[in-house]
Amino acid sequence: MAPFIHPQLQSLVAKMTLFDTILFYVIHFVDKVLLWHRLPVLLGLAYLGLRRRLHYRYNLLHVGGENGVNYDNQHYAYRTAAGTCNDPDDDLVGSQGTCFGRNMPPTTLNYGLLDPHPAVVASKLLARKSFVDSGDQFNMIACSWIQFMIHDWIDHLEDTEQVELSVPDEGFTSGCPLKTFKFFKTKKFQTGSSQTKYGFQNTRTPWWDGSVIYGNNEKGMSRVRTLREGKLKISEDGLLEHDEKGIPVSGDVRNTWAGYSLLQALFIKEHNAVCDMLKKHYPDFDDEQLYRYARLVTSAVIAKIHTIDWTVELLKTDILRASMRINWYGLFGKKVKDLFGNVFGPELSGLVGLKKPRDHGVPYSLTEEFTSVYRMHTLLPEEIVLRKLKPATGANKSLPIHERVPMEDLIGKQGEKRLSKIGMEQMLVSMGHQSCGAVALWNFPSWLRNLISHDIDGEERPDPVDMATMEVYRDRERGVPRYNEFRRNLLMIPISKWEDLTDDVEIIEALKEIYDNDVEKLDLIIGLHAEKKIKGFAISETAFFIFVIMASRRLEADRFFTTNFNAKTYTNEGLEWVNKTESLKDVIDRHFPEMTENMMTSSSAFSVWDAKPDPKKLLPIYLR
Repeated sequence: MAPFIHPQLQSLVAKMTLFDTILFYVIHFVDKVLLWHRLPVLLGLAYLGLRRRLHYRYNLLHVGGENGVNYDNQHYAYRTAAGTCNDPDDDLVGSQGTCFGRNMPPTTLNYGLLDPHPAVVASKLLARKSFVDSGDQFNMIACSWIQFMIHDWIDHLEDTEQVELSVPDEGFTSGCPLKTFKFFKTKKFQTGSSQTKYGFQNTRTPWWDGSVIYGNNEKGMSRVRTLREGKLKISEDGLLEHDEKGIPVSGDVRNTWAGYSLLQALFIKEHNAVCDMLKKHYPDFDDEQLYRYARLVTSAVIAKIHTIDWTVELLKTDILRASMRINWYGLFGKKVKDLFGNVFGPELSGLVGLKKPRDHGVPYSLTEEFTSVYRMHTLLPEEIVLRKLKPATGANKSLPIHERVPMEDLIGKQGEKRLSKIGMEQMLVSMGHQSCGAVALWNFPSWLRNLISHDIDGEERPDPVDMATMEVYRDRERGVPRYNEFRRNLLMIPISKWEDLTDDVEIIEALKEIYDNDVEKLDLIIGLHAEKKIKGFAISETAFFIFVIMASRRLEADRFFTTNFNAKTYTNEGLEWVNKTESLKDVIDRHFPEMTENMMTSSSAFSVWDAKPDPKKLLPIYLR
């Protein structure tokens, strides 16, 4: 069977067990002969299940050691401030300051950090020529949701030493706005391991714990709490409070903009509503009890929305709709799980509610590669189109335009002031009606290429940076494999010529020029943005296969989505709150009861609101 295997994958397959080799033959046959996403739903699910099993076996690498201790799981039946005491056997796993894991070894290629120069790559391949949107599939709420999640999960600890990039004439004349700029290196730690010799620390908690609104440590948590009835601080107008410096009072305040702050405020309102509900049912609960239970419930609501609503819109196919609901409810579905609980195992009853967490032999963390595939700044536009708030006319409930606001006016402290004038309702409705950008080359926002960024405390830094250039540099700096090596490590067929990547002649010519016609040199971010997309996918298939690993892992490794996902930990009413929430629309309806009814026709709050709803299909999803 060796000739059947792609030559560049044979060395990886040679290390597999016999059973895993057989599974690989199956997925490799599909990759070579068929298209898995065109298979009937059940066969497509089987393909993804086999792929996920192989990725769990060969694409989870531990970096660094936690050196934590055993602890009383029952005593810590709540989410701690810094993410400690979640893993049942090691109190430090997944806590703030632990290392990013990896889905593959660091690159073995010898290309330099400046080969080709990141500014040249950014200027000639990423810089926006004209705005390309994503159609009705994804709106600006969906775009903001990505930042809302990333700021819940990941951020690299910076070094005190700066890098200064001097842009070559080729990059400057191609449109790079900065001739030179400085930024901090990522701080590198020696692990003492022969497998992965160095690693990088995560300054956020990688659990799905809502730290984006609650903070990543005791200091962050104390800043956002009112210490009354379990609630978090929120202003009278429903938006975030601000300190004396004008910095928002929330769990994460780095590189904020109005759309991101809006989602933080919405879920602070959700947390406080849960507190009110719990106080009604449990009048004897003190502030600490109300806070802990409400945090558990709100974090689970966020995780559920991301799993069965946001991701379904991102990857809009029947196979992925079924797959994401199976992750939460199992193959038997919600009704059976509501009746019997998780008694049939992960495939039939879902990952949520398993009897114990599963880490597949590798301590939980998020990974360098996960960080890399979430580089989606091309979703951001050049402006936000504000809509007039009046009853929508016509079947599609479209709203007239009120004003166009440049994105530069909506970032940082200036953006917070502008948001307070716009108001929560108008901003939310406007974002709902506006399509976000597409994940594509030549679509990186111009305003992000001359950006005053923030430090971890929300303070502006003195020097502007070019985010597009930095994104290319960061992957190289952290040893993330380039595109073709990345695909091989994911057991995917590598490209041998540019035409395997894209049909766009203009892109092919640009890639040949910038990468010296060497497909191995192609940067990951460029490959992900250039790759032909599966119909219905807003991202590349290569990025998606990282999601296949990590989307499931975020749920099944977490004690509060498995062992402790029960009425004892959440309360009966808290668990019911999570169970009845199926979408972001449900959350919006709780806080703005008439908004979606009057101003939204789409099936999801993450797709453009005046789009047609998804057509009804008579055939059950598993038979399609």
